Amino acid sequence: MDTAIVQSTLLLTLLLSIGLFFFIRAATKDRTERAQLVSEQDETTLMNQLKEYFRSRSYQVTSVDREKNQVAFEGFVRPSWFLAIFLTLLAAVGLVCLSLVLSFLFSSQSKFLLVLVLLSPLSGLFYWRKAGRIEKVSLKLETIQGEQHSSTKITVIAHRDELAELQRALQLKTDD
Repeated sequence: MDTAIVQSTLLLTLLLSIGLFFFIRAATKDRTERAQLVSEQDETTLMNQLKEYFRSRSYQVTSVDREKNQVAFEGFVRPSWFLAIFLTLLAAVGLVCLSLVLSFLFSSQSKFLLVLVLLSPLSGLFYWRKAGRIEKVSLKLETIQGEQHSSTKITVIAHRDELAELQRALQLKTDD
C-alpha cells in the first residue's frame, strides 16, 4: 500500500481517537443547570409533592432554610451499566482501527499491536468511577400573586436530566 495513503489514514484515525477520548471523558461531565419552573399549586402542597418526588428518587433532605424558603437534597446517582458497556465497545472499535493502521506502518510488530484492544475496558472503568457520584438539588419556592389566582415559582439547581424528569413528573411549566 502507498505510504502516503497509510500516513493520511493514520492521521485521520488519530483524530478520531482524540474525539473518542473526549467523548468518553464527556460522559462523566457534571451537567448541573438552573431552571425556573411554575406551578398552579400552593406552596405547601407543592413542597410536599417535591419532597415525596425526591424521596422516591432516593434523595434525602440535607438542609432546610425556612427564612429563604429553600430546601437542599442530596442523593447518590449510580452509573449506567449500558453506558459503561457502550463506551467500552466504542473504545475497543477505536483501538482496533488504530492498531490496524499501525500494523500497516509497522508490519513487523503487527501481532503485538492488537494487544492495544485490551486497553478498552479502561474506558468503562473510567466512566464507572467518575459517573457514580453524589448529586445535589437545591429548591427555592416563591409565591407569585396574580390577578385571579396565585402560583408558585420554583428555582431549581440540579442535573439537567433530573430537571427534565421533575418537570415531566409534576407537570411544571417553565417560567418565561
